[in-house]
Amino acid sequence: MSETNQNIQLLRFTTAGSVDDGKSTLIGRLLYDSKSIFEDQLDAVKRSSERKGLEHIELAHLTDGLKDEREQGITIDVAYRYFATPKRKFIIADTPGHIQYTRNMVTGASTANLALILVDARKGVIEQTKRHSFIASLLQIPHVIICVNKMDLVDYSEEAFDKVVEEYKEFSAKLDVKDIRFIPISALKGDNVVDKSEAMSWYKGETLLNTLETIHIDSDHNYIDCRFPVQTVIRPHSDEYHDYRGYAGRISSGIFKPGDEVTVMPSGFTSKIKSIDTFNGPVEEAFPPMSVTMTLEDEIDISRGDMIVRTNNKPEAIQDVDVMLCWLNNKGPLPRTKYTLKHTTNEVKAMIKDVLYKVDINSLHRVEDDPEIKMNDIVRVKIRTTKPLLADPYNRNRITGSIILVDDSTNETVAAGMIMNRN
Repeated sequence: MSETNQNIQLLRFTTAGSVDDGKSTLIGRLLYDSKSIFEDQLDAVKRSSERKGLEHIELAHLTDGLKDEREQGITIDVAYRYFATPKRKFIIADTPGHIQYTRNMVTGASTANLALILVDARKGVIEQTKRHSFIASLLQIPHVIICVNKMDLVDYSEEAFDKVVEEYKEFSAKLDVKDIRFIPISALKGDNVVDKSEAMSWYKGETLLNTLETIHIDSDHNYIDCRFPVQTVIRPHSDEYHDYRGYAGRISSGIFKPGDEVTVMPSGFTSKIKSIDTFNGPVEEAFPPMSVTMTLEDEIDISRGDMIVRTNNKPEAIQDVDVMLCWLNNKGPLPRTKYTLKHTTNEVKAMIKDVLYKVDINSLHRVEDDPEIKMNDIVRVKIRTTKPLLADPYNRNRITGSIILVDDSTNETVAAGMIMNRN
């Protein structure tokens, strides 16, 4: 792989929409028009379209293998698709639209820079649109693109597009999303997906692909709070590096440089960064999401689960954790069940102490008198841990603010959660 290819920026985005909003066709169109499909895949889709007597290539077939599996009851969480243009690499998390797949959307969206939500130009903002937008807001996805699809079925009407935009703006005023954009498209005909639409000369904005290639995502990372969860300690057994002791992991947030004064938590010992090493040699600064090995000037007992932070900016050590949970398991929690809580590289034992309220994803209202938790429920709970977590609120830091719960008896991941601001 050439160096240019390696350094090309990666954008992760999740797609969501109601069942017949044309999501598969849109992803197929993106892959087809950006020439990201293998010849044999294309031939198979062409043959399949011809067998059905279709004049055009059925682009939805490029992604529809997955639908058949869903209909047969096979559990597939999220389909990830990869494509690249000369400007960027992309990972698409293709998540199903039904209400019973809320947990799948949470899984697919948890690492996304951007959510692409489809709205049918004829139907406008519906319940599914609101649900998917709420999850995008809850997961603090920084950018949302509303693709108003099937514009060909409303004669490419500017009024129809404006109506959807107004409807969505009115609803989204209650959400916490920094950047919302609207693009009128026809996934079937290819209007404004990769190429500009001649039928919508009134639309002066960018195409979808151009927006995906140019949207600014560098500032999505937190570069202020320096957090480096230690994954492993590196002690080479060789004469050349006999005294080397490095701490390896991925930087969650902040910018680290050799010479910085740092504190190791939870021990509280301080030191200075001696060097920051990478696979390609030492670097003068490291920032998210780089994987690095740090060496310190002092010998300190550090192990997996510890966190190296800037001395003047430490995370809070908390044992009573206020969390918004998405319940992923088909069995709800039983009273006093013990879980393993995973947070960055750390694992602690934990228990759900209190269910504060559930969120009705359709109305966004709180349901306070129903403590029973079922699969796909989004609930605010209090969790008690056996050891303090070194955490930040999720809305400040998506890495140090997220947790997962694992059932000790079955080893299943039962919930994913976001640590809330402490009131």
